[in-house]
Amino acid sequence: MRAVLDPNILVSALLSRSGPPAKVLLAWVYGAYELVVSPLLLAELERVLEYPKLRKRIGPDEARGYVAWLTDSAVLKPDSTKPPSVRSSDRGDDYLIALAESESAALVSGDSDVLELAGRGRPVYSAAEFLALIERS
Repeated sequence: MRAVLDPNILVSALLSRSGPPAKVLLAWVYGAYELVVSPLLLAELERVLEYPKLRKRIGPDEARGYVAWLTDSAVLKPDSTKPPSVRSSDRGDDYLIALAESESAALVSGDSDVLELAGRGRPVYSAAEFLALIERS
């Protein structure tokens, strides 16, 4: 199984080491699924980790190390040049949907605009739903 984790899941995993997003990331570390990232996803993650409200909790060295670890350890794929078959009401999320589609991967998100796509022909899950799915596998 392959999965694309929305940057909000990746940030949440850093902020709460015991919550569902952290458990999803840990499941990847233990080999439960293959994590797919792309240049746009990593760039968004870097940008978000620089927000002042996050800098208070995640220092610059930790943020850089986290992005570097994901870049080196996950499956790095090019961003899709095709638009997704379904679109989010927030067009800024469409690159994640297109990446998940092009890589035949599940999309895990905490974003309501993305989660509303579940059941519309795309495997879209919350962190808790994805955990339940991989635990059944």
